[in-house]
Amino acid sequence: MKVLFVYPRFSRHAEAHPELRQWVPMNEYLGSPSLGLSMMAAMTPDSWTYEFRDDRLSPADTPTDADLVAFSFFTPAATRGIELAKYFRAQGKQTVCGGIFPTMMPEEVAPHFDAVVIGEGEPVWGQVLADAAKGKLQPRYKATETQSLENVPLPRIDMYLAKEKKGLFEPDDYPAQISRGCPMTCEACVLPFSMTRKMRDFSLEHIVGQLEQLNRAGKRACLTEDTSWFPGHATKRLKLLFEAITSHGAPANISYIGISMPMILTTTTATFELAKRAGVNMFYLVGGFDPITKKAFTGTNPKAYQQAVDAIKKSYDVGIEPYTSFLLGNEDDDLGTVDRMLEFCHHAGVRKAEFAIFTPYPGTPAWNRLVKEDRIIDRTWSRYNDANAVFRPKHMTPEQLTEGYLRLWRDFYSDKTHYADSMSKAERTIQF
Repeated sequence: MKVLFVYPRFSRHAEAHPELRQWVPMNEYLGSPSLGLSMMAAMTPDSWTYEFRDDRLSPADTPTDADLVAFSFFTPAATRGIELAKYFRAQGKQTVCGGIFPTMMPEEVAPHFDAVVIGEGEPVWGQVLADAAKGKLQPRYKATETQSLENVPLPRIDMYLAKEKKGLFEPDDYPAQISRGCPMTCEACVLPFSMTRKMRDFSLEHIVGQLEQLNRAGKRACLTEDTSWFPGHATKRLKLLFEAITSHGAPANISYIGISMPMILTTTTATFELAKRAGVNMFYLVGGFDPITKKAFTGTNPKAYQQAVDAIKKSYDVGIEPYTSFLLGNEDDDLGTVDRMLEFCHHAGVRKAEFAIFTPYPGTPAWNRLVKEDRIIDRTWSRYNDANAVFRPKHMTPEQLTEGYLRLWRDFYSDKTHYADSMSKAERTIQF
C-alpha cells in the first residue's frame, strides 16, 4: 500500500501584491512545509510506502499510483486543497485531509474528501491507514485524548529535504517544535482550539534530536512557539533546553525563536544571555495579539508605547535582533495607526520588520465575533493570508486597511536598503 502526502500551495504576500517586490530590499522566502505531514510520515508503518509532493514547487495534480492521498493545510491553502482533492477523487483515489482548517471547518471540507481528521493526527493515523487498506475510510476521525509527546518519533524532515531544488527552493531553516497547545485564548489565534488549551512539552531529547537532524542537513531551526516564554513552567523548560543545547559543546544553528513584547519585558536578562549562548541571535517578535502592541499604536496609551520601546531596547541590549511583526486592523486601529507604527519603528530603532493585515481565521474568537456582527466580507479562503482585507474594520474601510498595509511595507523599507548589505542571508530573509 502507498500513501501520497500533499502540501497544497497558497498565495504569499508578494503574490497577492507584486509591488512589494519593488519596495522590500530582501529575498522573498518560500518557507518549508509545516511539520504535520512529516510527522504523519514518521508514524506510517513499514507496510506502507509513501511519496511527498509540494504543490508550491510543481503542480501536485498529476497521476499517482498511491492508494491514499493525504493532505494537510491551513486556511490560505484550503481553496487549493479542495481543488486537488477533486482531481484525485476523479482518478478513483481515496482522500483524507487534516490540519488547522479541516479541524476548525470540517463541514466546509467534508463534501470534498473521503475523510476528515479533526485535531491531532498521530492518535488516529494508524486507524486511517487500516481503514484505507480496506477501502472503507470513515467520514471523520477525531482522537478521544490528546497525543502524548513522550515517545513520538522525530519528524521525517528528510521527506522535505529531498524536494529541495538548487537555485529554486533551498530553505535556510525548518521548524522545530518545542510544545503543543496554549492556555490563552487570544482573539486572533486558533492554537488553543486546534491543539487544545493544555500545553504539552516535547522531551528535551526530542527537541535536541530535531535540532541535530537539521544541523546534519546543514539547516537552521526556527523555534516558532512564543508560548515557550510564558512565565513559570514554560520558561523553566526553555532554560533547561538552552542548557541542554550548550552542554553539547556548541551553539545550535537557530534561525530565530518566537516571542512577544510582554515576554521580553518579564524575562530576565540572564535567561536571554543563556539563549544567546545556545545560539539564539534573533527574535521573531509577534505583535498585534498582546496587550502592549494592541494599545501602543492607538495614540491614546503612552504607557503601552513606552513599554514597546523598552522591549525593543532590551532585545538590542542582550544582543538579539528583534525581527518585529506588526498587525494592522485591530479594533482600535484607525487611519493614524500606520504613521504611529512607522514613527515607533524610527524611534525604537527597529531594523527589520514585517507587516500583516488582521485576519479573522475560522475558529478563532475574532472569526466568531465578526461572523455574529456580519462583518466578514470575503470567504475566499485563498485570500486569508494576512495580505488581504476580508472583513470590515471598525475605524476604516477595507480599502484603507489594504492601502495602510502596503504603505507600511513601502515606507519602512524605503530607507532600509543599506541594511541588506550588513545582514547575513538568514537575517535578510523576509517571509512575505
